[in-house]
Amino acid sequence: MEVACIPFKKTGYFSSLISDYLDENKKLKPFYNRFPKIEEFKAQIEEKSNSYPQTNRKILKQVLQEQYQGVRASKITLSNISSLGKDQTFTVVTGHQLNIFTGPLYFLYKIISTINLAKALKKEYPKNNFVPIYWMATEDHDFDEINYFNLHNKKLQWNRDSSGAVGRLDTQGLDALFEAFSKEVGHNTNAENLKDLFKKAYLEHNSLTDATRHLANTLFGEYGLVIVDGDDVKLKNLFIPYIKKDILENLSYTKVNETITSLESVSPVYNIQVNPREINHFYLKDGLRERLIEKEGFFYINNTELKFTKDEILIELDTHPERFSPNVVTRPLYQEVVLPNLCYIGGGGELAYWLELKSSFDAMKVAFPILLLRNSALLVSEKENKKIKNLGLIPADLFLKQNSLINKRIREISNIDIDFSTQKEHLSNQFEALYQLAEETDKSFLGAVKAQEVKQLNGLNHLEKRLLKAQKLKLKDQVIRLTAIQNQLFPNQSLQERSLNFSELYLELGDKLIPFLLNALNPLKQEFLVLKY
Repeated sequence: MEVACIPFKKTGYFSSLISDYLDENKKLKPFYNRFPKIEEFKAQIEEKSNSYPQTNRKILKQVLQEQYQGVRASKITLSNISSLGKDQTFTVVTGHQLNIFTGPLYFLYKIISTINLAKALKKEYPKNNFVPIYWMATEDHDFDEINYFNLHNKKLQWNRDSSGAVGRLDTQGLDALFEAFSKEVGHNTNAENLKDLFKKAYLEHNSLTDATRHLANTLFGEYGLVIVDGDDVKLKNLFIPYIKKDILENLSYTKVNETITSLESVSPVYNIQVNPREINHFYLKDGLRERLIEKEGFFYINNTELKFTKDEILIELDTHPERFSPNVVTRPLYQEVVLPNLCYIGGGGELAYWLELKSSFDAMKVAFPILLLRNSALLVSEKENKKIKNLGLIPADLFLKQNSLINKRIREISNIDIDFSTQKEHLSNQFEALYQLAEETDKSFLGAVKAQEVKQLNGLNHLEKRLLKAQKLKLKDQVIRLTAIQNQLFPNQSLQERSLNFSELYLELGDKLIPFLLNALNPLKQEFLVLKY
């Protein structure tokens, strides 16, 4: 049940760049293709239809059929894979790391946003087919970012050595994590279902890629989700011409740097999410994923003895394209070359770096997708919702910084007025008269008047803070209860979705969790939802 909708900008958790994008700031129009409105997809479909090769469709369909060998896929998923061979079929995609047991809760929101967008597009454009895609980040090597998840304020972690692409890691050592997880969740029906899901994903598959595919397919396969592993020689073969432009011409480096300069000229407060390298590909083998660096006509693999001439690196690329792994700048391009894609769905940080990439897509003559901010939600139990109401709060209050929340509420419930704004305004008016008097008599007194004004305003501020502090002590119970409910819903003073693992909610809701979210989340409604369950 929806309790509240809060504009993303007003939550305080989204950057000025993303807020301006959602506001359709005209100055940002050069940095994206089309805004995520249902009517804009008509032109996006036409553009992708005219630029996506039929040969890529054939290879994509073949690769996915191979990747799904041995996977218990639903009829709708298998139908979606088959339909990718048809000209009227398109994809909407989200990507995510291979976090253990899905990692943070927003993994579910990304997938559900993608599934629901595909449904909305089918309703609006019934002659076309739309396939929801989860692109697994199998080639990432940041193991420390994915080797844990949080449950009941505890960090459950997979401890092992790691090198190279995480998707190629075997699953040894995850049995110890399973034991810790089993003890934490208990023994009710929902707990047993979670343990069975973990066990079948991680203890019955040999690689992290296969384990993650099983997990995502079990959770979302019945809704037609198709899971793609980009670490594939046939898919990489489609990307060879673009890799050559990156390696030999540094095209991505040049274009993205130009865009960064343009973005900074629009607003100096925009945080640049990623900076390109001269070559935006890694060299990839089992246990190895290192930067490719050009120096004095030779191509070196960082932290190794490997070295190639220009001719040798081109032969290596043509012979073994699977050894060339795109980084954060070129992975989006790879994805859009491989897929008949219309829209990328991601979080604020992801969209921020996608907004740096349009000029490089244009230079590579690849259609730039529509960028959609994924759904975000705060899930509140009925018990928690009652506490919020009893404290006299509205959901938007919870998004305030904790000190601001406490001060706001203490001012509201205090039996004395602790807001000195009127007094400060009165004092400023008095000093305006003194400034005028100094101007008419001796201007050398202006500094003295200013000093006195500052002194007295500081005195009022100090007194206001002391009274507020005194009221906090007097209303200590209110402060404790305010702090407790916010800490419960915003772990570590951050969004719930960035910390909580889905298993914590599954223990309460069981198999109702995902249908509840599918029903509640509308990807085209660009607001932060507060949902009561």
